[in-house]
Amino acid sequence: MSLSSEERRRYSRHLLLPEIGEAGQARLKAARVLLVGAGGLGSPAALYLAAAGVGTIGLVEFDRVDETNLQRQILYGTSDVGAPKIDVATTRIRAINPHVTIERHDVPFGAANGLDLVRAFDVVVDGTDNFATRYLVNDACVLTRTPNVYGSVHRFEGQASVFATAEGPCYRCLHPEPPPAGLIPNCEEAGVLGVLPGVIGTIQATEAIKIITGAGEPLVGRVLLYDALRMRMREITLPRDPECPVCGTHPTIRHLIAYEEICAPATAQGAGMADERDEISPDELRAWRQAGKDHLLIDVREVAEHAMTSIEGARLIPLGELARHLDELPTDKPIVLHCQGGGRSFRGTMLLRSKGFDALNLVGGIRAWRQTE
Repeated sequence: MSLSSEERRRYSRHLLLPEIGEAGQARLKAARVLLVGAGGLGSPAALYLAAAGVGTIGLVEFDRVDETNLQRQILYGTSDVGAPKIDVATTRIRAINPHVTIERHDVPFGAANGLDLVRAFDVVVDGTDNFATRYLVNDACVLTRTPNVYGSVHRFEGQASVFATAEGPCYRCLHPEPPPAGLIPNCEEAGVLGVLPGVIGTIQATEAIKIITGAGEPLVGRVLLYDALRMRMREITLPRDPECPVCGTHPTIRHLIAYEEICAPATAQGAGMADERDEISPDELRAWRQAGKDHLLIDVREVAEHAMTSIEGARLIPLGELARHLDELPTDKPIVLHCQGGGRSFRGTMLLRSKGFDALNLVGGIRAWRQTE
């Protein structure tokens, strides 16, 4: 695919690089990259892939811009709050580089459409923020033999690697199965340094460009670990696991598996029985409060989260401190725990129930509580 004179001017700094040159830039122009998620990781990846001259960028994004996104998702501005992300991202990418073709997929990436989405592209950049979709992306890439440029962020730490190549491992070689829901807090619960997704997302864009042009040594068989607090980078070697269920010698996964139900917190047997269940809905809790039913509501979020918004009457005990306050908790009435989305409070509920307390987890956390007001 040849370059126009305008493109030669635009990409002149690439053309000066022997590792890329005109042939490499032509490969970028002909390339098709699928970006799954246009959030914290997807924002810098999309901007730099477009600026680099990737010919076709597929966007899989169905969310809307929220004010809390603006601290790290640099595709969006204050005036975009409430707008569909895919609309704003499309406009922004076209403003950066009108030569880029954008294929929009305003749908969730799922088991039903994942293979068709991935097989239409040369490289996938995984910008997802949850384990269920991350495993779907990985498996779809392995099954279609499409390189998967992986990235993840948590608080002050990030990771990046390249999975699903002919010679390398996949994400399941690193993590064979998803963790139980709530075990690892997401960014909404744990927080994330705003610039961190920019670092990792830019690394992902770099790896995608290297794969397309053949320049350098991609992160195949290596996981890059970035510690922003100490400003350190290190890497671990990750060989392909011959027992991996999707890319191993004798794979057992031959189609996509939706992990939403598998990842969901398990509830106790007999959930309909008041003395055995371990969760309560916002409507049920609201009915308790209106009827004056005696109970203790505990907020297991952090102090800063509680200060921003709280449920009236809730006692703040951050999850990490809960075990130290057991002797202060009542044994003669139910204890309802809540967090932002239900993950941390589920863990707290299991802790209290193991100690003999009548504890219940507020399903969906304060987010669900506010939505049902």
